[in-house]
Amino acid sequence: MMSRTDSLKAKRAALAGVVLLLVGSLVVLKYVNFGINTVNGIAGLLGSEEAVLAGFKFMVPLGISFYTFSILGYVIDVYNGIAVPQKNFFKMALYGMYFPSVLSGPILRYREDGEQFFIPHPFHYREVTFGLQRMIWGFFKTLVISERMRFVVDTVYGNYGDYPGAYIWLATVCYAFQLYTNFSGCMDIVLGMSQTFGLKLPENFATPFFAKNISEYWRRWHITLGVWMKEYVFYPLLRTGVFTRLSKNMRERFGKKRGKQLTTFLAMFVLWFSVGIWHGGDWKYVIGSGLLHWFYIVSGELLTPFFNKCMEKLPIDPKKRWVDVLRMLRTFFLVNIGFVFFRADSAADAFHMLKGAVSVWNAGILFDGSVFTLGLDFIEFTIAIVSLCILFAVSVMQQKESVRERIERKKLPVRWAIWYALLFYTILLGNYGPGYSAAEFIYQGF
Repeated sequence: MMSRTDSLKAKRAALAGVVLLLVGSLVVLKYVNFGINTVNGIAGLLGSEEAVLAGFKFMVPLGISFYTFSILGYVIDVYNGIAVPQKNFFKMALYGMYFPSVLSGPILRYREDGEQFFIPHPFHYREVTFGLQRMIWGFFKTLVISERMRFVVDTVYGNYGDYPGAYIWLATVCYAFQLYTNFSGCMDIVLGMSQTFGLKLPENFATPFFAKNISEYWRRWHITLGVWMKEYVFYPLLRTGVFTRLSKNMRERFGKKRGKQLTTFLAMFVLWFSVGIWHGGDWKYVIGSGLLHWFYIVSGELLTPFFNKCMEKLPIDPKKRWVDVLRMLRTFFLVNIGFVFFRADSAADAFHMLKGAVSVWNAGILFDGSVFTLGLDFIEFTIAIVSLCILFAVSVMQQKESVRERIERKKLPVRWAIWYALLFYTILLGNYGPGYSAAEFIYQGF
């Protein structure tokens, strides 16, 4: 309808109707119980012994947040005149419900990714082989590493009262690698499969654990979500009349620089709340994937001048490699605190776990064999460590050039030896233990 009329009023009405339908469906299916639980929680704090509102049970479609955002972006871009409207319903359905990405992303943008779905893609040997190679790498990450990490994580998080102190920190680090290898491995499979079809989907990860601060981390982790949120939430919010007037008042009251900064921080609060609630209707997501990272970024911005002065007085050269390594470790530690909320059963459990993690000193469990009672024996732990070392080495090489292109330049016997070694390593050492489901990925529930 937006493409058939020149009336701005009609276009706005059409946009509002589509957005209301898409966002309304998402809110009803994913967030009604979040609001009900929040109201009941507040009522409990005020002394009410009974629930104020009753919850609902819905069958939530898999990956609803991913394809809802892809279609929302398309509609908004058409309204803004930066995307050509697609008048063929079946072509639009193909873009919006492309099966490899429908469960876990990446979140597509029609103006950049859409047209390639509707043109012929002749067979290309290099694209097919590169796609299959990337799929093997994705299966290596999910089956060999992520599935092993799962045993340690489930053991500790499932009964954290019996595993305080270093157990919680170890399980959280394992969860960081479990989530990363599961999600990025899924993306490798999706992007590799698409490459065999001749499709180039946007990258969703860029070695995020090499980030030196939280802002950089989010430019490397779940990239398409971050880009979507900035384009369709953050920047439009700053351009609204409310924020324009607020920015003017803040600049008059606190000065141009500080006033602009405070307005930006407020818009970022809305942005990070949206990122958190996108992950699920629970305060553990709002905190662990949203507001905690907002706090990190705002604190970093405000404290940067202080830290710069400290480094000048010590003196420390901020360009030294060891300084960057410390920044990476600091960022990884801060991210892991968020992962505690993300993985815990509730925000309350996350706070209890963090309390247990810092109130007990038992670092000796890392050296006395206790870690081998968490679901992985010595051999399984060794396989996990060796596999993580392989992942680290490949990630380091990727900073300079594509590993697949580097292998492509090798002689044929060497190329085949590398890929067959990875294939059989994955087949022989992949973990297919109890509870394993080949069809499940962690992020398909969001």
